[in-house]
Amino acid sequence: MNWHLLGISFITVFLSELGDKSQLAAIALSGRSQSPRIVFLGTAGALLLTSLLGSLAGGSVADLLPARTMKAIAAVGFGILALRLFMSETRRDAE
Repeated sequence: MNWHLLGISFITVFLSELGDKSQLAAIALSGRSQSPRIVFLGTAGALLLTSLLGSLAGGSVADLLPARTMKAIAAVGFGILALRLFMSETRRDAE
């Protein structure tokens, strides 16, 4: 097992999930619930399942497309998102 890769993956996901809407939903649910353990198990299971599906999908796509193509697709996608955010902000300022 590649412990370095495991550690980097854990730290990256852990830091990115702090304060995420999933965390806020878990806090809200456990605050109103009689059984916070069940909320923990449900949210942990959901996070595990989405991570598994994301890993499987990413591995499958990586097998089909070369790394350079994947990087180009990601760059175009982020560029489109940036333009949409910029356009909506410009439109909001004009109103």
